[in-house]
Amino acid sequence: MKLDTIVNQPVIETAQFDLRPLRPSDAGLIAMNAGDARVAMNTTSIPHPLPPGLTEALIDRARAEDRIEDFWAMDGSKSGRDELMGLISLMRLDRNQSEIGYWVAPAFWNTGVASAAVTALVEANPQDCANIFASVFQDNAASARVLTNCGFQYLGDAESFSVARGMTVPTWTYSRRYG
Repeated sequence: MKLDTIVNQPVIETAQFDLRPLRPSDAGLIAMNAGDARVAMNTTSIPHPLPPGLTEALIDRARAEDRIEDFWAMDGSKSGRDELMGLISLMRLDRNQSEIGYWVAPAFWNTGVASAAVTALVEANPQDCANIFASVFQDNAASARVLTNCGFQYLGDAESFSVARGMTVPTWTYSRRYG
C-alpha cells in the first residue's frame, strides 16, 4: 500500500474557495481544463494538444520535496463549485523573489475567481518573498486587469515563447513589492 506524500505547503482560504496543494485525484480536471486550447494559448508552458502523462508529471513535480515552484488548486467544493476551478503557482527566483502564474477554467472566466486567487496568494505570501513578478500576453487584457486590480505595477513590455502557440508572444510584465 502506497500512502500519499504530505506536501509542506499551506492551504489558503478565501470566502468562496480554498487554494490547496495538488493531489493525484486532480489529474482528470487539470487535463480537461488545461487541455482546452483557450487555456493553453494563454500560457507559456501548456502545450496543445496536451500530451498523455503531462498532467501526472505536473502533479508529481508539484508534490516533490525539492520543488522550486508551489502549485495550488482553486478548490470551490466548499461553496458547491468545482473541485478544481484553476491553478495558481509561485516559482521561487533568486534575491527573495517569486513569479506568479495562474489559469482559470473557462467555465469560471469573468467570475472573479482569478482576482480572488491572486489576492489570497499575494496576501498570504507563503514563500515570504519581497517581490512577486508576473507577465501576461498582451492579447490577454483580462489577466492584466487581474494583476493591476491586485496591486501589481506595470514594469514594461517583453516577450515569451508560448508552447501552445509555437511562437514568441509580446507580454506585459508586472511587479508587486512587499513592505
